[in-house]
Amino acid sequence: MDFSGFEWFLIALIFVWTGFVRTGLGFGGAALGLPFMLMIEDNLLYWLPIIGIHLLFFSSLTLRTAIRKVDWRYLKRSLGWILPPTLLGVFGLVSLPTHWLVVFVYVITIFYALMWMLDKTIHSESGWVDRILLMFGGYVAGTSLTGAPLMVAVFAKHIDRFMLRNTLFVLWFILVSIKMSTFVMLDVKIEWQTALWLLPIAAIGHVAGLKAHEFILHNSQTFKQIMGAMLLVVSTIGLIVVLMKMANP
Repeated sequence: MDFSGFEWFLIALIFVWTGFVRTGLGFGGAALGLPFMLMIEDNLLYWLPIIGIHLLFFSSLTLRTAIRKVDWRYLKRSLGWILPPTLLGVFGLVSLPTHWLVVFVYVITIFYALMWMLDKTIHSESGWVDRILLMFGGYVAGTSLTGAPLMVAVFAKHIDRFMLRNTLFVLWFILVSIKMSTFVMLDVKIEWQTALWLLPIAAIGHVAGLKAHEFILHNSQTFKQIMGAMLLVVSTIGLIVVLMKMANP
């Protein structure tokens, strides 16, 4: 992409932010980063492979010293419900019109933003509701990598909070590996050079997230409310812009 110098500066800031969120919370790097990326370039197939490469790299880095703090039992149980809709989502990503997918990302993000701002959480007391959340979260992750909050709502109920982040990193590694393999199989253009150039940038956020993880664990609601308000503004503006483009092609 022929970005201006100012746009590259904004992209660098966004990837510092996604690295911080991904490591600090254990999820949400794509959900909290994509709306900003789409304001610069509204092409999911440009950003998702870059995000995928970063997620594979940094999750491997984190798990290298924390692989024993993973709830393998629950992870194996949940994958049977997550993987099939994830595959459906990936194929939908490469076949559906770009503007439809961008609208989908903004709508999902606005939903998360409102939930976080209003201090509401997605939860269930039913095993079937858990499975529906896992399946829908898998589908959303397949289309845009923003399905994490839906799946986290279920994982957080079944997994000790001190094992949650590492278990989620293993899940993201599996899902993104499938997604990247599908991109390669379907000859989707992957911006390897851009992804590698942005790795040191994202590493700044990654290190900051590692240091802030314990603080966020004990103040996650305040953090989410602030981020929810910011996401609501950005995603609403982005949604209006893309709808105007669709109305006036």
